[in-house]
Amino acid sequence: MRPLGVAHLTALDLPPVELVREAAQAGFSAVGLRLHPVQPGATGYPLAAGSAAARELKAAMAGEGVRVSDIEFVSLTPEFQLTDYEGLLAAGADLGACSLTVSGDDLDNARLVHNFAALCELASGYGLRVDLEFMRWRPVATLQQAVAVVTAAGQANAGVLLDALHLYRAGGDEKVLAQVDPRYLRAVQLCDAPLQAPAEALIIQEAREGRLLPGCGQLPLLALLSALPADVQISVETPSAQLTSGLRLKDAYEATRSLLSRN
Repeated sequence: MRPLGVAHLTALDLPPVELVREAAQAGFSAVGLRLHPVQPGATGYPLAAGSAAARELKAAMAGEGVRVSDIEFVSLTPEFQLTDYEGLLAAGADLGACSLTVSGDDLDNARLVHNFAALCELASGYGLRVDLEFMRWRPVATLQQAVAVVTAAGQANAGVLLDALHLYRAGGDEKVLAQVDPRYLRAVQLCDAPLQAPAEALIIQEAREGRLLPGCGQLPLLALLSALPADVQISVETPSAQLTSGLRLKDAYEATRSLLSRN
């Protein structure tokens, strides 16, 4: 069976140790951790490498047999300062993470490319890949825009995080992946949704609390997976106000396994 991870946004109210334990009970072998908030005041779980909290988390990971696949979330705004994120990268490396997720939030493309490349260079010293996630409501809104930034940055540890919902809501589909260098496509986040997008005013709300479990909507997820590299890292990101909190991780795991069994 292909290993499955779960993104922290699926159960963002759970601190890292609790997330690891519940993810393991559900069947997941990896978790993503939001060690840095999306924006000031938002939920995040800062962690310092070598701290007591980090040691507790690593002990839980070892005990449950769960690894950290990725850490998040850095917004590349015009105010981005590279030195602000060295501690985050050190914490991710200490936990054995593979990648850091970022978003492109700068309309000055030259500055955005410069900052992304600089972050990649810094992350390479910690053995981390940097994945740029596109979202319809951000300046880097489409797969094509994300690939253009990553290509221009010219860094060996640069990639694009492919979120199924963001791909289809931004007007893309699985067919456009044939135009992307496979080395940029190392990770995918799965969820489901109706094929028809909601009203524009509800796009962000759908992404943050209205996703469906894989296989419970109309997105062509199996076709998407077939268009990706065979060894792509699969994570499930299904934040939903409709899912029972105590069962959400188990339901997400079982739904995704059921979907993958059809492939």
